[in-house]
Amino acid sequence: MGTNADVRLEVSDAEWQVRVDLAACYRIIAMYGWDDLVFTHISARVPGPEEHFLINPYGCLFEEITASSLVKVNLAGDIMLPTSDVVNPAGFVIHSAIHAARHDVMCVLHTHSKAGVAVSAQAHGLLPISQASLFPYATLAYHDYEGVALKDEEKPRLVADLGNNNALILRNHGLLTTGATIADAFLMMYVLETACQTQLLAQSGGKELIQVAPTIVAGIQAQAEQVTRGLGGSLVWPGLLRKLDRLDRTFRD
Repeated sequence: MGTNADVRLEVSDAEWQVRVDLAACYRIIAMYGWDDLVFTHISARVPGPEEHFLINPYGCLFEEITASSLVKVNLAGDIMLPTSDVVNPAGFVIHSAIHAARHDVMCVLHTHSKAGVAVSAQAHGLLPISQASLFPYATLAYHDYEGVALKDEEKPRLVADLGNNNALILRNHGLLTTGATIADAFLMMYVLETACQTQLLAQSGGKELIQVAPTIVAGIQAQAEQVTRGLGGSLVWPGLLRKLDRLDRTFRD
């Protein structure tokens, strides 16, 4: 990992804050066990007009990511600060496509969790059978598997399938969430992952499942605003950072 100790001096205060939050998100994903060695990725848009975003150095475990080790790239894939690191080519295709098309999105979070992949392989996808499932269900889309995401030709289809939604099930592949903040993208992934785990447990009972009425699903977004007091992911984010600080503050380096 080619950590550049001078990065803090080379970037704006706004970018450094994004770096700290993004490094924290990597550590939290590892803490929950949703990482897949080095093969998934989280990105965050760098504040400013340059259309740059930050992503993990390929080959590093999520538990190793620090604010200064994150790689800054542009939408063409050029690395914007000197580093010996490279980025995951499949990760670049997915994240650059969404950042180019969705300027309302700051963070894109992608996982290969066992529960997420299992639900992505089910023909009916996510079922509205738990309270947790309703929040992503109301803003959920699907993208069919086209192989490892290495081709630019897939980008328009990925973007079209995502549309204006904030949760995407990549069939036979995994989960993806977006957010106007890193905290929002994380919270959406938390509830989507929880919903997938709950669905698999419910299905293992071998009995008929009760689905939530469509009228309740339709009104769930307004209820989500009430539950989080209009704060979205920022309601839980400070507590998660406090937990990380107690465990290992090196994500801030």
